[in-house]
Amino acid sequence: MAIRNVRTDDNPVLREVCKEVTEVTNGIRKILDDMLETMYEKDGVGLAAPQIGIPKRMIVVDDREGNVFKLVNPVIIEEDGEQLSVEGCLSVPGFRGRCKRPMTVSLEAINENGEKVSIKAEGFLAVIFCHEIDHLNGILYKDKAVEFERVEDN
Repeated sequence: MAIRNVRTDDNPVLREVCKEVTEVTNGIRKILDDMLETMYEKDGVGLAAPQIGIPKRMIVVDDREGNVFKLVNPVIIEEDGEQLSVEGCLSVPGFRGRCKRPMTVSLEAINENGEKVSIKAEGFLAVIFCHEIDHLNGILYKDKAVEFERVEDN
């Protein structure tokens, strides 16, 4: 595994609509592992492939409750309710914003073993999935923020 460089919001790869992954290969699994290691190194809870310069539809998420997700071609198929979330992003350092997100989401994806999975998420986990899937569509959370402000880095 390797820690990759995280692209910041001026990098054009973050505005690309990512391409679907056609097959989960050892190379794809290595990228997912690198993404997870990079996310942990940067103290994040989610990371999308374009954030490390790879315009493919892959995300990793850790809900900090013991659940880690390595997902390929994730798609939100249903959403319900609404919440106002406070979000930050490894690609937009030094800022936080409030975004309207669904309270619950259902999504389908392929896991690292090439198996189709269905996931239902609510609350904070729903926010993370929405945030990371937005990255796959060239959308940064600041595009949706109803409030956006600079914060001190720790």
